[in-house]
Amino acid sequence: MNTLDTRKMKRDSLFLLAMMRVEGRDVVHRIRVRNLSEGGMMAEGDDLRVGRGQLVSVELRNIGWVDATVAWVEGNRCGVAFVDPVDPAQVRAPVAAAGTDSGLAQPRRIFAS
Repeated sequence: MNTLDTRKMKRDSLFLLAMMRVEGRDVVHRIRVRNLSEGGMMAEGDDLRVGRGQLVSVELRNIGWVDATVAWVEGNRCGVAFVDPVDPAQVRAPVAAAGTDSGLAQPRRIFAS
C-alpha cells in the first residue's frame, strides 16, 4: 500500500457500478462505488469477501482496471486505496465512445463532501 493518506482527500458521494477482482481468485464481483477520491473509494458488494491488506483490482468506467489495496472492511463495505491516483471526474464522465459501455450504469451524484 502506498504511504498517501487517502482519508483527507476530497470525496464525492455517488452511486456507480463497477467490477472488482481479488488477487488469487477467479471471480469478478459487481460492486457499488459509494464514494470516490483520487486516492481511493468505498465499495459495497453483497457477495464481496475481502480482508484488510488484500490486493484487488477495480474496473472504473473510462479508466479501466486500477490496482488497489483494501484499507478497511465493515460488513459488506470496504475501503480501498489506489496504488496510483485516478481522476474522479473522468470516472464520473459519460462513457467516452458509443458502443464501449460495458453495461455499467451512469453514476448518480448525491453530493460533494
